[in-house]
Amino acid sequence: MAITVIGSIAIDDIETPFEKTGDILGGSATYFSMAASFLTDVKIIGTVGKDFDKKHLNVFKNRSIDVKNIKTEDGKTFRWKGRYGYDMSDPETIMTELGVFSSFKPVVPHDSKNDMLFLANIDPEIQFDALKQMNSPKLSALDTMNFWIDGKKEKLINVLKLTDIFIINESEARLLTGKSSIFDCAETIFKYGAKILILKRGAYGATMFFENKFFMVPAYPLENVVDPTGAGDSFAGGFLGYMDNTGDMSFENLKKALVFGNIMASFAVEGFSVSRFLTIRMDEIKERFKKFREMTYFEELNA
Repeated sequence: MAITVIGSIAIDDIETPFEKTGDILGGSATYFSMAASFLTDVKIIGTVGKDFDKKHLNVFKNRSIDVKNIKTEDGKTFRWKGRYGYDMSDPETIMTELGVFSSFKPVVPHDSKNDMLFLANIDPEIQFDALKQMNSPKLSALDTMNFWIDGKKEKLINVLKLTDIFIINESEARLLTGKSSIFDCAETIFKYGAKILILKRGAYGATMFFENKFFMVPAYPLENVVDPTGAGDSFAGGFLGYMDNTGDMSFENLKKALVFGNIMASFAVEGFSVSRFLTIRMDEIKERFKKFREMTYFEELNA
C-alpha cells in the first residue's frame, strides 16, 4: 500500500483578519501527504530550492513520508503570500514566486510506477507526462484549478481521459463544462473520461458521483477556522488515503472515504500550515468519524 503524490512544496505567508504568519510550510503535495500519512504510506515527488529549511523536511520525515524524490535545486523554493477576508473563503493572492517550481519536470521512479497516484494542482502538461511514466497505477486521481481550465483546457481534458478520479470544486466544474447544474457538470465530466467525480464544496462539504449514483456529505462543524489554505488537498489526502488503506472500490466504501476526506480537511483548517497534523491522534480521527455518523445517520421512517 502506498500513494505517490506529485505537486508543489511551498513556503507560505498567510494573513487572516485575526492573525498573520510567515515562512510556513505549504503547497499541495505537503497538505495531501500529511493527511494521507495517517492512513497509508506516502511518497512525494517535488522540488525545493536551496533556501528550504531542513526543519520543514523533518516535518515529512516525522510522519514517515518518503522524501527521497524531493529534489533540491539551485534557486529559491516556491513562495506564496495570501490574505483572507472575514468569510475565510477564497484568499487574495498578494505574491507568487515560482522559483525552482517553474522548471519542475517530475521523474517517476521505478518503485512508484504501480502505486496509487495523486496528481495535485500543477500544469496539465506536467500531469500528463507524469501519468505516462506510470506502469499500471492502482488508481489515479487528478486535481486542478481555474487557472489551468482557462489556459490549458484541452491539455487538462487529455489528462482527465487517463485518470480514474477527478477532484475539483463546484465553481471549477462549472467553468470546465459550461454547465450550471452539478448533475449536468458530472455528466459532461464523465464523458471526458473520469470514472469518479468528487466536487469539493468548502464549508458545505463534498459531493461524489459514481456509477449513476451520488452521495453528499456536509463539512464537519468547527467552532474556529484558523487557516483554510490546505483544506482541499487535505481532503484529497484523507479520501485517497482511506481508499489505499482499504483497497475497496465499492460505493459504500467510497462513502466512508468521502467522510474521511472531510475529517482530515477539518483538522487542517484548525491551525496554520500543517501544525494541526503534528498533534492529531488516531483516536481523534475515529472520534470525528463517530460524530460524523451520529450527525448524518437516522433510522428509517416508520410512518
